[in-house]
Amino acid sequence: MQGCGSTDSPRHDPPPALALDQAIHAQQSRLTQGLSPASMINAWTDWALHLANSPGKQMELGVKAARKLMRLTGHVAQQASGPCDPCIDPLPQDRRFAAPAWQRWPYNLIYQSFLLHQQWWHNATCDLRGVSGHHEQIVNFGVRQVLDLVSPSNFLATNPEIMEQTLKTGGANLLQGARHWLEDSLRVAAHLPPAGTERFRPGHEVAITPGKVVLRNRLIELIQYAPSTPKVHARPLLIVPSWIMKYYILDLSPENSLAKYLVDQGHTVFMVSWHNPDAADRETGMDDYLKDGVLAALDAATEICNGQPVQAIGYCLGGTLLAIAAAWLAQHRDNRLASMTLLASQLDFTEPGELALFIDESQLAWLDDMMASQGYLDGKQMAGAFALLNQRDLVFSRMIREYLMGGRLPITDLSAWNADATRMPARQHSHYLHSLYRHNELAQGQYRVDGKPVALRDIHQPIFAVATQRDTVSPWRSVYKIYLLTDAEVSFCLSTGGHNAGIVSPPGTAYRRGYQICRRKATEHYIDPETWQEQAPYSEGSWWPAWARWLSQHGGALRQAPSLGSKARGYPPLGPAPGRYVLSA
Repeated sequence: MQGCGSTDSPRHDPPPALALDQAIHAQQSRLTQGLSPASMINAWTDWALHLANSPGKQMELGVKAARKLMRLTGHVAQQASGPCDPCIDPLPQDRRFAAPAWQRWPYNLIYQSFLLHQQWWHNATCDLRGVSGHHEQIVNFGVRQVLDLVSPSNFLATNPEIMEQTLKTGGANLLQGARHWLEDSLRVAAHLPPAGTERFRPGHEVAITPGKVVLRNRLIELIQYAPSTPKVHARPLLIVPSWIMKYYILDLSPENSLAKYLVDQGHTVFMVSWHNPDAADRETGMDDYLKDGVLAALDAATEICNGQPVQAIGYCLGGTLLAIAAAWLAQHRDNRLASMTLLASQLDFTEPGELALFIDESQLAWLDDMMASQGYLDGKQMAGAFALLNQRDLVFSRMIREYLMGGRLPITDLSAWNADATRMPARQHSHYLHSLYRHNELAQGQYRVDGKPVALRDIHQPIFAVATQRDTVSPWRSVYKIYLLTDAEVSFCLSTGGHNAGIVSPPGTAYRRGYQICRRKATEHYIDPETWQEQAPYSEGSWWPAWARWLSQHGGALRQAPSLGSKARGYPPLGPAPGRYVLSA
């Protein structure tokens, strides 16, 4: 990268008063799991004061409570004369009460009473005039967390499935569950990953696609994979994963490896493997990740492949960083990108889903103080936030299955990867939270690189954008906003699944997978996401083959594969994949 200096403001030692506050807040954050108490208190106070001063809303809630009680009472009367339909059904995504045992008395009344309470609390926390949208989200989220905690599905006496299993096994399921709980508790206390993850070691069972490390600097190792076809497309692929994850989510077991799949389709594939930062990297900023990350990898890939333009692929925040790089390259009339693929990547952060719960000035100041103490954000803290957002699926369903039912789900390569957490440097993490999430500078043309704002409108390479239906990290309607941010040709693909499983969706193993895809030419008009979803054709299976065809269309002619690295051009092979950085704890 020529002439791109760091634009992050320099850090200085804080004045004594601020240093004292930061130290106190850092200690408090360990008790609150990184959540700002002031943010939570402000939200609940806002809601409570407006509700207290809204007698009409109170009357409405009282009427709703009476109606729900009448519905439940009427249902009880109907039950006395024979089977009847439930008085309330769970939401489509709520599978807690799907088993037939829940339809028997008294469990049907227990769960339907719970759902009616859940519905009432939703009414109580939503659509209250005067409450800010952000505070409404926090309060509604908090109520849902409490309700999920006290759900009848979580307790032995009110869960018929657990009761049946207990009677069937003579209580052996509870004994086995106690063993599982003790084993997990001891592993957490010893800072060990979940049992079974040792069966998926990078370089042994996962991340085993053959290749060489051809570049190593302070932030990345660049892996070039060995070809597996007689000829390859002239234009190489450069994959940029998010810096908050280890790259091998895209190179899991061979049957689930995106890297292997692309190599087998006749592509020269380069993969960025990020260094796992520690306290010594506290001053590393976003410009460093751009300069020594994406652009350094692009330099190496083009040199090794004799100056061929590159098809770049970014995953999650790696896609956001890739788009920043593409805009900077376009600003400097640099044409080394032939196409760009964005996998579950947001460029506009006005609707970041439930992650917005953790994005306000109070919360960001709290995080800044916490990171100032340790120099980085621990990946386990980030994982805790994601678990909080999905506690019904990630916490309570696991608790029921493993501690009450006595079962164990086998550890998969994806779940083992998920337990292999990474860290984020304090300066870089703070910058992207404030600039991207809080102030949405990239979408507004205010994000600066080398002192100048970059514009996504400058990107004219064809784009393939993938979103997933159940993504709580990068909601698909937020990803869809790429149509509003660039005039380039965009092929948009909406896949079933979530943020990870919807992307790691290989052909032949994708369970109940499907996707919709449509291409919009640069000259065509905008279509809103709901209309797009209605009109886009649906296909069964994995979206990978459709994407592979698109990559081949932009991949250039077939030719002899380049060598692994190029000593003459300053990129000698440094060792076998997966390299060193992915192995660091």
